[in-house]
Amino acid sequence: MSPVRRITRSEGFQNAISRLAAGYIRFVYATTRWTRVNFEVYERQMATGQPFVACFWHGRLLLIPNLWTGERPFHMLISRHSDGRFISRTIGHFGLDTVEGSSSRGGSRAVRELVRLLKAGACVGFTPDGPRGPRQRAADGVAAVARLAGVPILPVSYGTRFRILANSWDRFLIPLPFGRGAFVMGDPVTVPPDADADALEAARRAVEDALNEATYEADRLCGVATVEPAPAVEPAP
Repeated sequence: MSPVRRITRSEGFQNAISRLAAGYIRFVYATTRWTRVNFEVYERQMATGQPFVACFWHGRLLLIPNLWTGERPFHMLISRHSDGRFISRTIGHFGLDTVEGSSSRGGSRAVRELVRLLKAGACVGFTPDGPRGPRQRAADGVAAVARLAGVPILPVSYGTRFRILANSWDRFLIPLPFGRGAFVMGDPVTVPPDADADALEAARRAVEDALNEATYEADRLCGVATVEPAPAVEPAP
């Protein structure tokens, strides 16, 4: 391994970069003029004391930690890839914990842990198109976790007027400071405890539609073009 690679992979370097990233997230949030849409949904849910699954697209992940008020534990599902570990370090500066896993690696163990946390009263966060897409297409894990734990799903997205869209599979949004932004909350999606395969698929589609509608509305309020979802993948017959 080269000296540069050894340095960039070191614990000290990763910690320093994650602190810088957390500082930038706070700076952008503080210098942006925010509009919040339908956040009474979030306030009502917090008032009930019932845990929930918060879900957001992978490309709209960066500013989500700013929304958490710290009133109860929050755990975010993060992939085991190197970018997941970096995200875990960064959001740790906001008092958020992580659970490692994804639909492709460590999925069943992660689902069990998320359900356990929800039943213990914590809330969890999910990127249903992570860690590798397709972009803005929800996998079925979020509906399965909500059914097993008996909790609702709260979809949320955001947009900013000044931004950089990365040339990545998720078109990751890097917000820039001193503009305006919008957070949009969708209505809760509930999954019946006795949901069969068709009901789970209906819940998955409801989450996907709610997140895409919230993303579109957030971008519209900021006066920017929205990021279109990747083409839908039809299930095999």
